[in-house]
Amino acid sequence: MAETTRRSGIRTTEAEALAFHADGRPGKLEIAPTKPMATQRDLSLAYSPGVAVPVKAIAEDPARAFDYTTRGNMVAVISNGTAILGLGNLGPLASKPVMEGKAVLFKRFADVDSIDLEVDTEDPETFVNAVRYLGPSFGGINLEDIKAPECFIIEQRLRELMDIPVFHDDQHGTAIIAAAGIINALHLTKREMKDIKLVCNGAGAAGIACVELVKAMGVPHDSVILCDTKGVIYQGRTDGMNQWKSAHAAHTDARTLEEAMRGADVFFGVSAKGALTAEMVRSMADNPIIFAMANPDPEITPEEAHAIRDDAIVATGRSDYPNQVNNVLGFPYIFRGALDVRATQINDAMKIAAAEALAALAREDVPDAVASAYKGSGRPKFGRDYVIPAPFDPRLITHIPEAVARAAMESGAARKDIADWTAYRNQLASRRDPTAGTFQNIFATLRQRPRKVVFAEGEEEQVIRAATNYVTQGLGQAVLVGREDRIRETARFAGVELKDGISINNARLSERTSAYSEHLYGRLQRHGYLQRDCHRLINTDRNHFAAAMVALGDADAMVSGLTRNYSVVLDDVRHVIDPKPNRAVIGISIVISKGRTTFVADTAVHDMPTAAQLARIATEAARFARKLGHDPRVAFLAHSTFGHPASERSERVREAVALLAQNSVDFEFDGEMGADVALNPELMALYPFCRLTGPANVLVMPAFHSASISTRMVQELGEATVLGPVLVGLEKPVQIVKLGATDIDIVNMAAFAAFSAEG
Repeated sequence: MAETTRRSGIRTTEAEALAFHADGRPGKLEIAPTKPMATQRDLSLAYSPGVAVPVKAIAEDPARAFDYTTRGNMVAVISNGTAILGLGNLGPLASKPVMEGKAVLFKRFADVDSIDLEVDTEDPETFVNAVRYLGPSFGGINLEDIKAPECFIIEQRLRELMDIPVFHDDQHGTAIIAAAGIINALHLTKREMKDIKLVCNGAGAAGIACVELVKAMGVPHDSVILCDTKGVIYQGRTDGMNQWKSAHAAHTDARTLEEAMRGADVFFGVSAKGALTAEMVRSMADNPIIFAMANPDPEITPEEAHAIRDDAIVATGRSDYPNQVNNVLGFPYIFRGALDVRATQINDAMKIAAAEALAALAREDVPDAVASAYKGSGRPKFGRDYVIPAPFDPRLITHIPEAVARAAMESGAARKDIADWTAYRNQLASRRDPTAGTFQNIFATLRQRPRKVVFAEGEEEQVIRAATNYVTQGLGQAVLVGREDRIRETARFAGVELKDGISINNARLSERTSAYSEHLYGRLQRHGYLQRDCHRLINTDRNHFAAAMVALGDADAMVSGLTRNYSVVLDDVRHVIDPKPNRAVIGISIVISKGRTTFVADTAVHDMPTAAQLARIATEAARFARKLGHDPRVAFLAHSTFGHPASERSERVREAVALLAQNSVDFEFDGEMGADVALNPELMALYPFCRLTGPANVLVMPAFHSASISTRMVQELGEATVLGPVLVGLEKPVQIVKLGATDIDIVNMAAFAAFSAEG
């Protein structure tokens, strides 16, 4: 079967690619409303007569368009199809799948809304006139797949005529990502921009943008040699020249690529397969840096380059090799930062800031979300095979836009200033990770009052990384339970530095073992346990030891569960720690969907709760919701709604509601009711006697199995993120992660545990 190669270098069959684009609704984009359109009132606000109000406001002050319309988060992806991927000039209509794909990437990686526009002209001036008048519709213009030299003319003219960022990604995107890689490659080889010789083969849009950017970053003009199909672009050359090439003509005696490569420190390839020969690589300086970025096949493969020079650092444009120069690392986040300060342009300062931020991110320890994509090839860490971050690194959304926004403000390109950078970072994190908002208050509280957390499974790599992350973020101290030699060896192998604030506690060697054993024996001696049994549990079981540390005040909280089932860990912990007096120990799952947070209980402990237990579950869940800043409205869910259809299974639920009514609790509640009634205000309005003043945000399930099934179902079928279950109700704070949790999951649950120590 025929194969087709995408930019990433991954091969798929033609049938697979066509099916992907044709299945379901054709294409890759749809438009969805962001406001309700369910009632006549909704329509009157969205259109006539309500829409007249923002119309008048914008007419008075055009800047208000950013407040009342999508303009501030909308980018147009525009092409005429004259240089589609590596396929050439196939026309604007053929470019549409690519432009739709670009729009999808904007949304997926940076929550930027985007629409593709294909312009049916190859005349630069006609193209410019078609685009220049679209400025009021968009916050930015992303030009794509336009051939050189027309792309230079088009971008320059539009930058002059429009007051929003105009960015030709084929030029600047490649340049920014490559520059980030060069920063790190030079760092590894102890060189500086001002001291290197760089040769770029390919004088099209990307090649010229690459040399312009590295010169702006400090590489001297005559230390950069640009080559095209006719050889070196040197001063005095007339054949095949244009104004953009002439701007980079060098003082040099070299006339061929082979001559130019002698003694070169860096090679940029944006040309064609095989353009870089073995002899050229041999002639380069020590520790040569080779960025062979031609797609789908590079100028030289990493295997070929390393066979010739084992001291080489090699990058390509392909995902099946290390150090991928992938434009998705740049354009979504660059536009995100530019849009957030309402920038008038994307200038050199903003591009350099993006490159430097990318380079800095690659030097940080990678989270599990990145490592999981490298299964079978080892966990990536900064070095010759990891000088460019991975495209799926979740931290890109916080690192790159902030750097771009700061540079825009400092360089005068911003029309809006960001005053609170912490709040801005939190906002950015929430765009990619719906759970980020939940943790903002928790992390802020812990930075004010740090807590010591015991990580029970301290010999596991994810746990070591999580403990390091917990300390690095300033949340408190971390205690790793395990054998010191094993923990240090695992950390060393993983490339993780055990920072100040991390301690190691081996149960067998601890001075507190005797006290912990006595505490446990005092609790279990009338439950069939001998003293030696309790001593053995403390000595050999990490959960009993960690829980005893917390119970006796040697730590504030604990987290466990990576290697054992939830129920097993909970049983271990409850040997050591009691529930709070008159409180229920329950699991609460936090469901985040479409900007709405809902708490579901009990998702971890009670199998078939009694009416009294349901009432306590509701009280505990409401208390937890309030602690996280929500005003609880509790709905007791059932198959029936207020007695219909009649169901014996709902008796316990009705009794629980009656019990709460007798207790005069300080939160809204009602039931029994179906989930649709609890969450849909229109359906709830059919029952005017309902005590809830709005949709429920705390759902009390009639049984453990219904809670577990429903939360897992919305996670898989809906657009929901589910956190937890979070364990609440114990006298001392403990959290249990899911089997196989990532380091980020563990940090988050450790933060929940530490936050619970606040009372």
